[in-house]
Amino acid sequence: MDWVHLHLALNHIPVVGIPFAILVVICGWVRPRREVFMLGLWLTAITSAAAIAIKFTGDEAAAVLNKTADPFVAQHEQSADQATTAVFFLLIASVAALFLGRKGRRVPKMVLVTWLIIGAATCVMLARTANLGGQIVHSEIR
Repeated sequence: MDWVHLHLALNHIPVVGIPFAILVVICGWVRPRREVFMLGLWLTAITSAAAIAIKFTGDEAAAVLNKTADPFVAQHEQSADQATTAVFFLLIASVAALFLGRKGRRVPKMVLVTWLIIGAATCVMLARTANLGGQIVHSEIR
């Protein structure tokens, strides 16, 4: 298995995991279930941290694919850089919400609204990045 295979296998984690974790938080927020809400924040933080690590597999895969001169690689890589920045801010917001909500305290609504806006923007950026990545022809894995 090379970097391209590893990246193709792992990149689905944040693309699917972050929207799922955000839905868990929303469910815990709408139906006042603290356990579900906190679980969603933890899932978001863990998946965001994993997404940042997975970005490095993409950098290595791009180095392999630069030899093929596929025009979508550069677009995908630029979009991935933007999405990773959004994921980083989502990670910070999740950790802040977890910190503010420790020991049974309520997380301020403004923090949750900010977290939700960052989460929605992150999901859009991840979807765009995944779409661009799906357009890359991976003839090297055949």
